[in-house]
Amino acid sequence: MKVIIPLAGKGTRLRPHTHLVPKPMLQIAGKPVMAYILEDLQKLGNVEQVVYVTGHLKEKVEAYTRKEFASLPSVFVEQTVQDGTAGAVKLAQPWVDQDVLIIFVDTIFETDLSVIKNTDADGIIWVKEVEDYQRFGVVVTDADGNMTQIIEKPSTPISKRANIGLYYMKNWKLLFEGIDHVLTQPKNKGEYYLTDAFQYMIDKGAKIKVVDVEGWYDAGKLDTLLETNQIVLSKGAAGRPANVEKSVTIHDPVYIEDNVTMSNSVIGPNVSIGAGSVIEGTTLTHTIIGRNGKVTHSTLHNSLIGNDVTISGLRGELTVSDDSEIRGQA
Repeated sequence: MKVIIPLAGKGTRLRPHTHLVPKPMLQIAGKPVMAYILEDLQKLGNVEQVVYVTGHLKEKVEAYTRKEFASLPSVFVEQTVQDGTAGAVKLAQPWVDQDVLIIFVDTIFETDLSVIKNTDADGIIWVKEVEDYQRFGVVVTDADGNMTQIIEKPSTPISKRANIGLYYMKNWKLLFEGIDHVLTQPKNKGEYYLTDAFQYMIDKGAKIKVVDVEGWYDAGKLDTLLETNQIVLSKGAAGRPANVEKSVTIHDPVYIEDNVTMSNSVIGPNVSIGAGSVIEGTTLTHTIIGRNGKVTHSTLHNSLIGNDVTISGLRGELTVSDDSEIRGQA
């Protein structure tokens, strides 16, 4: 099986962080978002090659995946024109000669991917039932549980099963036929959508099975990134150093790497702190702090702090990208 991972987007909803860090490499509970997905691929065991469709900060994505996931054979292709998801997947076609798994990596999902090994359908699309269905593309099914259409941001609850950006296409030839068809049509709201290619497949008689995931956690904007950090910590990713100063109070769940220095502080709940950071006289809740940060005499909540950041004397909510320094009065 081949895998296509489109990650060329600029992550505008997570600026200023994504000026310096690719969106899929922002960290949750001590790991980049994309690492959770790549670890699932390693466990799956039948991945012949991963095709990364890169763009913004492509060098950082390539360096990270080659170093940390060298066991997954990879190739990188750049999407120089941001013309939509169908255009991104089309760029991977020269490397696809068998069934293909397509994963958009700005979310973390919980599901058993091994279902693809036994399916007799032409494809699988994974979904998650949501209450705020108006925000998503929702999948409509027939009585047999196969997709009939995707409707973007419906005004009525025709379906509450949101498209999460995870697809398996056994009939990969028909998939690319559908993409070619989409790319010859007028753009849909300024883009070429991969889901329109799925509709083409269905119209040609393909059966695309719909499977519900157990969990789906968004990491595409600040508030949902922090919420996902909280969920991942609560599900077992938490950890703290063996030795903590008596002047430090920790409220679980937290993820604190071993070489973090803390004193006279209250940490947690739902806090992640990267290696090499120093926390002094500070209270942190619902906050992510990157590597080699220094936070002193501050009270922060609902905050996302990058790597190599110095903060002193601040109170409230804060979002600060890498290599920054902010000082105030607590």
